[in-house]
Amino acid sequence: MDDLNRHMERALAAGEKAWREHGDVPVGALLLDPAGSVISTAVNKRELERDPTAHAEIVAIREGGLALNNWRLDGYTLVVTLEPCAMCAGAILQSRISRLVFGAWDEKAGAVGSVVDLIRDPRALSKVEVISGVLADRSSELLKEFFAQAR
Repeated sequence: MDDLNRHMERALAAGEKAWREHGDVPVGALLLDPAGSVISTAVNKRELERDPTAHAEIVAIREGGLALNNWRLDGYTLVVTLEPCAMCAGAILQSRISRLVFGAWDEKAGAVGSVVDLIRDPRALSKVEVISGVLADRSSELLKEFFAQAR
């Protein structure tokens, strides 16, 4: 669990930086290879790029696929500070990521158990191990601070 905490710390720092630098919701994501090395680090870029699909998870998966010259990410792990939405859950399944690690639950748009569970749906095309709640309090507090200042 120490490695997961360390990776989540890095994702949280990236998310906070995105907020401070370009006003995006502070969500960070890391794509890890099977040995646990970081392949890509990404943040929400919806505001920066004016792109509604530029969630941290999507950006990390895109960058990882480009770095590896392969869209199939079997054996790879995605670490993200917030429970993925339906779009991101679909991308995780389509990319064949083997493990998802996330921090805070998203009671409004979460698609890994909060609102729906696309990742563990028995009809899903691939199977993804899910580890939830890693540094969840820290992630939740960062998001609460962001939204309190945004309002």
